Amino acid sequence: MVTAAGQPVVEVCEGELWDDVTAGAVPRVLWSQAAEDAKRVVGAAGEQALLRLLRQGGVPHVRHVAAESDAYGYDIEAARSVSERAHIEVKATTDPTRLVVHLTRHEYEVMAADADWCLAAVLVGSDGNAASVATVGRRWLHSAVPADSGRGGRWESVRLTVPACALAPGLATEAWALLPVGLPSAPVWAHRSSPLTSA
Repeated sequence: MVTAAGQPVVEVCEGELWDDVTAGAVPRVLWSQAAEDAKRVVGAAGEQALLRLLRQGGVPHVRHVAAESDAYGYDIEAARSVSERAHIEVKATTDPTRLVVHLTRHEYEVMAADADWCLAAVLVGSDGNAASVATVGRRWLHSAVPADSGRGGRWESVRLTVPACALAPGLATEAWALLPVGLPSAPVWAHRSSPLTSA
């Protein structure tokens, strides 16, 4: 990323390879290929764990669309009938103490246009299975994303720390509950015990 004058906005560097010449000139962002790879592994494990849960839970039509393309704006299609279907974006973590998700502009725009879209937070256990699943409220997501403030730029992705009040245990859309509240259940992210209503 550079300014209009060609100056770096941030310096991205792996590990301890800082250039002392630019020290203090621009903000630094520490980046690691190993950390990026670990995030991908956790994300894929979360998607696979949720696919297993949906199939074991008796959802008759489950399709892993993220394996085909990122263009959908969600990871999993699930349906029980024409009126009971879901387009599920999966955000996975191994941290039971807080939930931090990265949402792309495309995912957000699909959510805004698609009443069947929902965001599943999956806590991945050490065995690769889902230790907990929660639904992140759409109303909260709408309120949390940044607003574009001018024609010269727009946000493309955002990092959100999801508060407990935005979470409901289980996985549900406005039309139906894909996973019951107690399947699986672990006291994580301090989410409340009653389901959320989506907007």
